[in-house]
Amino acid sequence: MTRLHLVRHGPTHAKTMVGWSDIPADLSDHAAIARLHDHLPAKALVISSDLSRAADTATAIQGKRQRLPHHRDLREIHFGTWELRGFKEIEAEDPELTFAYWDNPGDVRPPSGESWNEVRCRVDAVIDQLIAGHSGRDLIVVAHFGVILTQVQRALGLTAFEAFSHRIDNLSVTDITHRGDRWSVGRINHCP
Repeated sequence: MTRLHLVRHGPTHAKTMVGWSDIPADLSDHAAIARLHDHLPAKALVISSDLSRAADTATAIQGKRQRLPHHRDLREIHFGTWELRGFKEIEAEDPELTFAYWDNPGDVRPPSGESWNEVRCRVDAVIDQLIAGHSGRDLIVVAHFGVILTQVQRALGLTAFEAFSHRIDNLSVTDITHRGDRWSVGRINHCP
C-alpha cells in the first residue's frame, strides 16, 4: 500500500492562466503552512514539480522529511498561447475552442499547449514510477491543480469533466491510496 498526499502549492495571486510559467508562491501564511506540515506524515518522502511555486512550498512543509529531486513532469497543464492571459481575453479570441477545452476536456488543446489527456498521461507515468520505486511509503507530492485532478480522475474512475468539478485550493491535501491494482480516495481538498 502506497499513500499519496497530493498538496497544491501556495497561492500565486495571478488572475491569468498559469501553467508552465515560473511564478513564485506566496508562502506568508505561516500558520497554514505549519498546520499542513503537522498534518502530513512525519516519515513521508517529499517530491515536487520543478516550478518554484511547488518546489518552494515543498521546502516550506518538508521539515525533517526526506526530499526527492524535483520532477518536471509534475508541472501544471501547459496552456501554450493561453499562458498568462485572462479567461475573458482567451474566450473573446476563440470562444468555441475555449468552451470545448473546459466543457469537453480530453483531446482538445490550447494553441501550442497540451490536452487534458496528454497531461493525464504525463502525470500518470510519474506517479506510477513513484509508486513502483517507493512501494509501501507515504509520498507527499507538491504540485498543481491539474496534476492533482488527474489523479482524482484516475482513482475515482471519473471523466475529465467530472474531475474538473472538484475544487483544489492552495495549500490543500488530497489523499489517495494505491493497493496493487486498486485505488481509494480519502479526503479531497482538505485544508488542515
